This record gives sequence, C-alpha cells and structure tokens, in this order.
Amino acid sequence: MDNGFTMRRRVLAALAATALAMARAHAAPPDRPPLRIGLSLGLTGVYAADSEMMGKAYRLWEQEVNTRGGILGRRVEVLIRDDRSDIDTARAIYEDYTQRGQSDLVMGPFSSAITAAVAPIIDRHGYPMLAPGGAAETMWQKGYRNLFGVIPPAGRHAIGFLALIADAGIDALAIVHADDPFSTVLAEETRKWLPEYGIRLTSFEKVAKGHPDLDAAAQAARRSGARALLMAGHFDESVNMRRALRRIGWTPAAYYASVGPGLDKYGSVLGAAAEGSFATTTWEPHEKLQLPDADDFRRAFLRRWGELPNFLAAHAYSACQVLERALILAGGFDRDKLRDTLYRLDMNVLIGRYAVDRTGLQTKRFPLVVQWQRGRREIVWPPELATAPARLGR
Repeated sequence: MDNGFTMRRRVLAALAATALAMARAHAAPPDRPPLRIGLSLGLTGVYAADSEMMGKAYRLWEQEVNTRGGILGRRVEVLIRDDRSDIDTARAIYEDYTQRGQSDLVMGPFSSAITAAVAPIIDRHGYPMLAPGGAAETMWQKGYRNLFGVIPPAGRHAIGFLALIADAGIDALAIVHADDPFSTVLAEETRKWLPEYGIRLTSFEKVAKGHPDLDAAAQAARRSGARALLMAGHFDESVNMRRALRRIGWTPAAYYASVGPGLDKYGSVLGAAAEGSFATTTWEPHEKLQLPDADDFRRAFLRRWGELPNFLAAHAYSACQVLERALILAGGFDRDKLRDTLYRLDMNVLIGRYAVDRTGLQTKRFPLVVQWQRGRREIVWPPELATAPARLGR
C-alpha cells in the first residue's frame, strides 16, 4: 500500500511538472518585449459606432491570443488610437507607427477612405497591412505591395441583389450613392454590371455623405420610373433613405442599402420600417453557413462585452486570425517574410476564406444578401445558403 501510494504521488508530481513545463514553454518569456500591433479607429466622429464594434473584436482576440501564450513566445499588445474618423489624423497616427517605429506591425483602420489615405504610408515603410475595414477596389489598383484585402471588394457587393431582382422581372433600377470612396466604387461598379442582368438604369445620383435629408434624391429616383432603389452608403445613409421613402410615400419593389440593413441596430432604429430592406453582409452566424468558430466567437464576444458581435466585429477578428497564422508560418516577425506569406496564404477564418491575388485584393470570398423579414435578417442569396426566400414587391 505504501509503495503504491508513493508511486501515485510520483506520477502525479511528474504530470504536474510536465504541465508546468508546457505552460512555461508557451508563455512569453518575461524579458521578451511584447509584439505591438498598431491601428487607428474612428472611436469618435462619423465612424464611431462601427469602429467601436471592431475595437471590441481586437480586444477580444488580444485577450485570447495572450491566454494561449502569445505568438511565437511574444505577448501581443494591440495599440488602438482614435483617428476621430479623420483622414489627416489617421495619416499622422500611421506615420507614428511606421516611420517613428511605435509599433512592430499594423492593422488597417475603418472605412475605405481612411484605409486608402494610410496605404501609401505603410507601403513606403514596408509594413504589411491587412485591411478589414476597407473594400474599395481602387486601393488595389495603385501598385501597393503591402495592402491585403480581408473582405470582398465593394464592386461585387450588389451582384447577388441584381440577380434576385432580375429573376423577379424587376428591370428598372435607380442608384443613389454617398460621395465617399466605398460608396462611389460600389455604385459605379454596380452600374457596370446592370447589362449582364438585363436591368435598365433609370437614374444615378450622388449625395453628400451624412446628409440627413434625402427626400429630393428619393423623389428623383421615383420620377425616373425605377422599380427598385439601391442606396450605396454607410449606416446613416441607409436609414435616412428609408425614412425619406416613407415621407414621400413610395415603396419600391426592392430597396437595397449597403452596410446598414446588415446590422442589428438598423432594426432597432427603424422598427417596422426596416421590413423588406436588402443589404450585403460578409458574415451571418447561421448554422447553415458552417463558418468556422462562429458559435465560439459569438459566445466569447457576448461574455466579454455583453452584446452580440456584428459583421464588422467579425471582419476585425478574422484579420487577426490571418495575421496570427501568417506569423506562425513565417516563423518570426520579419515584415518581408510576413508580406510573402500573406500573398501565399489560403485559409478559412471566421468570415470564410482568405486568399488574395497578386495585387493583394481579396478574391475568394463572396458576400451574402440578407433581407429584413418579420423583425430579423434572413439570408436570401445565394439560393443554396438561403434561410428564407426573398420577398419582393411589384
């Protein structure tokens, strides 16, 4: 009995020692500096709500990766500075990160406009940058070597919506777009696709970003004979146009707005008026999609922040997954090796597949089309992933 008891104690002691050794092996040594990853977000200004959600995703990943022992033995420190939704402020921040060496690596800001503004800076200083907050294709037509797309390019966002209305015999579309880069690219590229679907463009109008009164634009679209309306903009434009349609008493057969209807707060703000609105989204945590880590991400985000994540949070978290994997494959923190790895990398992350072409443009991820039905979003395109059929008027 004594010998058996002694043996069990020795086995338990050996197991404990092994577990301790493994924990120490994965933990960042105390004398190694943290891996600083710098980025800016519009925590104040017009992008504040969207940026806040992305910032929470970065903090969640930072916590999780450090719990795992960091990356290659280095603890991760995510540096998030407020660019006030301002291009010049963001430029100054990324100069600090790169030219002045205040960060080891960088991640992209929110919005295509600000991403485009800092892209020349990170490229000039050789800092590879994943761009989870920018989708305007024009950024990847500048010859940059360090800019990597995470989300589908803006010009392809409305293709699923065009397919839906074409199949329903809706052949006259009006387009209104805000004057920022993302919205402009989405509108211009959608216009190019119309002949492929047999859809006639009845009007094409630009409005100032953030302008609260879109009644005149809505009236012009109605007078043009359009049966469907596409509003290319951000959250405010999607809501303001929906309200304008109600004020003028026009219910088009289909209303599509970029960004806005893909967010829970669209329904919270508009209530019953959200019904029927279409949007493109890059992430819906629906079991039919079989996206990796979706349930774990939702639970962890809710536990940490007391609210559910949206697709913008999923963008940021996915970029972190790509960066972590690329660093491990590169075997270190050399930025040249990281750049080469990001070009070659092909992997599945939270929002789906990551893979880029020779310009760094995301090429392997398609967006979903959702519609508000009975107070919730349903996936309505592509058909094989639909959770409900699209509802279209006449």
